Amino acid sequence: MKTLYFDCSSGISGDMTVAALLDLGGDRKALEEGLASLGVSGYRLEFGRAQKNGIDAFDFTVVLDDDGHHHDHHHDHDHDHQHGHSHDDHDHDHDHHHDHHHSDDHHHGESHVHRGFGDIRALIEQSPLPPRVKELSLRIFQVVAEAEAKVHRKPLDEVHFHEVGAVDSIVDIVGTAILIDNLGVERVLCSPLSEGRGTIRCQHGVIPIPAPATLEIVRKHSIPLRITEQQGELVTPTGAAIVAALVDEFAVPEEFSVTAIGYGAGKRNYPHTANVLRVMAVEEKQPPKGVDWVCELTCNLDDIASEALAFACEELMAAGALDVWVTPATMKKGRPGHILSLLCQPERQEEFAKLLLRYTSTIGVRSSLRERRVMERRQFSVETPYGAVLVKESTMEGVQKIKVEFESAKAIAKEKGLPIDRVLSAAYAALARKYGEKMQDSN
Repeated sequence: MKTLYFDCSSGISGDMTVAALLDLGGDRKALEEGLASLGVSGYRLEFGRAQKNGIDAFDFTVVLDDDGHHHDHHHDHDHDHQHGHSHDDHDHDHDHHHDHHHSDDHHHGESHVHRGFGDIRALIEQSPLPPRVKELSLRIFQVVAEAEAKVHRKPLDEVHFHEVGAVDSIVDIVGTAILIDNLGVERVLCSPLSEGRGTIRCQHGVIPIPAPATLEIVRKHSIPLRITEQQGELVTPTGAAIVAALVDEFAVPEEFSVTAIGYGAGKRNYPHTANVLRVMAVEEKQPPKGVDWVCELTCNLDDIASEALAFACEELMAAGALDVWVTPATMKKGRPGHILSLLCQPERQEEFAKLLLRYTSTIGVRSSLRERRVMERRQFSVETPYGAVLVKESTMEGVQKIKVEFESAKAIAKEKGLPIDRVLSAAYAALARKYGEKMQDSN
């Protein structure tokens, strides 16, 4: 499985993403041919390198033919068609060595056409792009469209885009999808997004950072966000939408090796922050077979009745705890007491901590993650004169354990009115015949 890790400690935008994926090894020819297949004119692509606080990064720029402006993708806010953005403060501090023109049948000013979400969807769906590229592109645009609809209180079909519908943003979003597909990416991990402070100027006036659409995307898709001391916008709506649509998990693998690194340059220079998006291709270290993690929760009890303690254990097991046990202990001031412990899946830690607080007298719960090695298990049945009894077989690296399931034998004994030992003996005798040797209860 090819896994990418997006390090967004300096933010993310559409052009930074395309640049980082190209630097990672994405095929520029595939990008150019895929974008050309959309039939959109009025722009050219520039590819080059840029130095960002001493880091050499790939630089990708969409140049609009009507005015020659280099769109600053730290101002590609995806507001509705009434929005316009000032480009007076664009900086151009790097060298480009290649121009790729898409100006055939150019219509002057096409880059500022107002497009609805339906127009963009039709453009992508009717293109000859591969199915996965279409799906990823539409997923990203859907995220943006839903955010815009929320911000402007409009039905989704009535949202019209200016910046996102403009050529440069179509290139960024579809270009990202093309390169994700080209690189064969199967899983995307991501750091929390780092955003700056202050305000940005739009046609409507000055608005706070994060931009409204960015903030709505972060809220709706539960993207972790960290506000830094940096003045200026680090996360654009397009960047946030790419993260929302592509990322499988906001986490770093516990152990991994790095096979490739891509740096995508932003269009700003900050004194203390390298304006780059870093994307790493990683290989996660697979844990040994049979190893997983459980959460162990414990609490000390010196003021609970034995009946209440037994009831708590029953309720915790009924709620799905993997195991519950009680250990006698001497508490502070020499009081006799108990330590109540349970195991649960890590994702259920908070749930079981609350249950411990609810069902016991404790006012605090300790937790820790425990690595465990688990034998592979399978269940089958053996026939006895009293009926079928369930058996559990556990194996790992040449070790085998076979045991009659006590609860299954108990149910038959109660149903038939027999001693439990008779049913167990019959089950183990059946196992001995099945395996050609005498089986003993592992208890």
